[in-house]
Amino acid sequence: MNRIEKHRALELLNSANLLDLGEQADAIRKELHPENAVTFIVDRNINYTNVCINKCTFCAFYREEDSADAYLLSDDEIFIKIDETVALQGTQILLQGGIHPKLDIDYYTTLLRSIKKRYSINVHGFSPPEICYLADKHGLSLHDTLLTLKQAGLDSIPGGGAEILSDRVREILSPKKIKSGQWLRVMEEAHNIGMRTTATMMFGSVEGPKDIIEHLEAIRSLQDRTSGFTAFIPWSFQPGNTELSRVKTATAADYLTVLALSRIYLDNIKNIQASWVTQGLKLAQVALRFGANDFGSTMIEENVVKAAGVSYCVTKDDIVNAIKSAGFSAAQRDTYYKIIKKF
Repeated sequence: MNRIEKHRALELLNSANLLDLGEQADAIRKELHPENAVTFIVDRNINYTNVCINKCTFCAFYREEDSADAYLLSDDEIFIKIDETVALQGTQILLQGGIHPKLDIDYYTTLLRSIKKRYSINVHGFSPPEICYLADKHGLSLHDTLLTLKQAGLDSIPGGGAEILSDRVREILSPKKIKSGQWLRVMEEAHNIGMRTTATMMFGSVEGPKDIIEHLEAIRSLQDRTSGFTAFIPWSFQPGNTELSRVKTATAADYLTVLALSRIYLDNIKNIQASWVTQGLKLAQVALRFGANDFGSTMIEENVVKAAGVSYCVTKDDIVNAIKSAGFSAAQRDTYYKIIKKF
């Protein structure tokens, strides 16, 4: 199949028939994953603090440092959450927080070492905004910051903080957060030292179709150079309790269109993840016929989307049943898409 270019992708995003687009994306999924299995991971999202200096307009989770409900989890509280994850056969923790002005790199390295001393679990953590903040705070290069975190126990990096990789859009959504070039540089440096990462896209806020295509192009171009992304996860903006609460939200058709186009455009990323966290189980099942081959995480705990008023709670059995009833076999995977168990 010839690689789709930006102008054609824009045409598809603007005017393609949804079912035709889905059929094309589904054909690519079948070619990449002929075994007809849909994967998922058992993990927990541990948000170690909700204090954040970035104050993004799209975020309902962050708090000021002096807010009554601001928090910073103690090590013991984090360990309890990991204990519960391990008890549920979890293989990964997603460790993310706000940009807390009082935390330095010693906090992160000490926490990582203490986790690795106690547990054999993959730490998927600290998205690019957190890493850039630490590098700037300590006058370190991104390479040295990432190497320090890796040596302390950081295994892989989530794609948080990408939103839309367009500085025009970022100036509206998150003027205090890192620019798109910085996000991409963190990921490239991580890939260059052997760390795998995921890529994400939050759409449906204030961006236009061209911004979505530019985002996909930036991800594809970096993957051409490094092959470091394990998966791509598009999800739609949830406006509840945010400063953008009046924004017209993306529809189910919008979500499936962007998902299918992502599968078609990102010909160098094998895995595309459905987002039941924002879309619910039913639409996530539909997504499996629009290019997605992964059902994401059981998400034992999730706080950021929940703060925006969207909370879908599912168990491992719910995910397995949803996958099977959509006509696929279900398989539990690890962070690197190695199959652990088939159902």
